[in-house]
Amino acid sequence: MALPSLVGSAVGWLWTLVLFAVPGLVAAVLWTPFLAVARFRALIRALPPRGRVGPSYVGVALALSVPYLAGVLLTVALVDSAGPGWSNGFFTTALVASGVVALGGPVVAAVGLPRLGVDWDPTGYGVSTWALLVAAGLWYAVVATVPLLALAVVLALPGGY
Repeated sequence: MALPSLVGSAVGWLWTLVLFAVPGLVAAVLWTPFLAVARFRALIRALPPRGRVGPSYVGVALALSVPYLAGVLLTVALVDSAGPGWSNGFFTTALVASGVVALGGPVVAAVGLPRLGVDWDPTGYGVSTWALLVAAGLWYAVVATVPLLALAVVLALPGGY
């Protein structure tokens, strides 16, 4: 019977999707204070599906977790787990991904989106908009980096994991 094998495979894929989504969803929950700012909500509302804050917000939070997930996957796939390899890889991932999110996110939101025709800031992308975007990017980076750095520290301890 192929049915048990098919079900087992489907369950495996479902768990894989859940594991990939959980970091972004946790970051989304911890990132929600920024939804109190009307300008941030305007940005989220301008993204697909246009006019719907909830799905757009979750989509952005998941998208911002991609650099972290890619770094973890690359580390696990390419680095020997013996010794400090994974610890160093996770630490490097945390630094690089945080830079991408904290600096790249605001640039995409304030420069890239308007050039693509998504004009979301009624105040004209001034200093206060940039400050909001940088603060949101930094907060997301901190929220996403702390668990990864904690894992890197644990793996660096004598005995590792």
